[in-house]
Amino acid sequence: MNDEHPLVTTGLADGVLTITLDAPDTGNALDIAMTEAVAGALEDVPNTPDAHCVLLRSSGPHFCTGGNVKDMARGADLMAGTTTDIQDRLRLGLHRITRALRDLEVPSVAAINGAAVGAGFDLALMCDVRVAARSARFAESFLRLGLVSGIGGAWFLARAVGVAKAMELTLTSEFISAEAAAGLRIVSRVVDDARLGDEAADLARTIAAQPPRALRMAKRLVRESAETTLPAALELAAALQAILLSGDEHRTTVKQFLENRR
Repeated sequence: MNDEHPLVTTGLADGVLTITLDAPDTGNALDIAMTEAVAGALEDVPNTPDAHCVLLRSSGPHFCTGGNVKDMARGADLMAGTTTDIQDRLRLGLHRITRALRDLEVPSVAAINGAAVGAGFDLALMCDVRVAARSARFAESFLRLGLVSGIGGAWFLARAVGVAKAMELTLTSEFISAEAAAGLRIVSRVVDDARLGDEAADLARTIAAQPPRALRMAKRLVRESAETTLPAALELAAALQAILLSGDEHRTTVKQFLENRR
């Protein structure tokens, strides 16, 4: 990575920590250097207490084109070495991104333009909310290269669209448009390309403006409720609500709400 032109840039404003993939010449492909940069930026989010939402975006015409096919052809970079070497590199490299996004206490928003394919599609799926430009296209395209998703895409895709549709998208490797992705609820909004940056940033700022403790608990409640039984979800809801109801943040927020109604 060139220190004068980092592969990933970050910036904090209005409670939003923006993480920008900035290697447009490679389509922001996830080679070792990009993986280290993205993982490091995500793992550093808890060290930024004023960050209440993460906005993941890219520079250039594509969000992320997945693995570097030229490296695959040479057996280089992430693909170098023995089966064990590659497995360890996935666990200690790309899986850092998966774990970091999954473990974020604050919500994450992906702003997707151009191609989000292979591991790039998986990266978008790991975010809590996804906004797509009309130019965006998506594909779980691993079979085109004789591969499967190695970073958890099957887990995220099945939860986003259901097992049957995840099977179809995976087994056909077909590309889908932003509008089709919205129809499948992969993305929540489709906007004109020129508006993507502003729309995604506005959404992230709206999220970041919520009461910070309740915001983190709300994210946790939705995530865990989607993966557990109703009795367990009710227990968690009661526990989190009791904590919030007895806290200063709730009382301050209610006071502000009533004052704003006058």
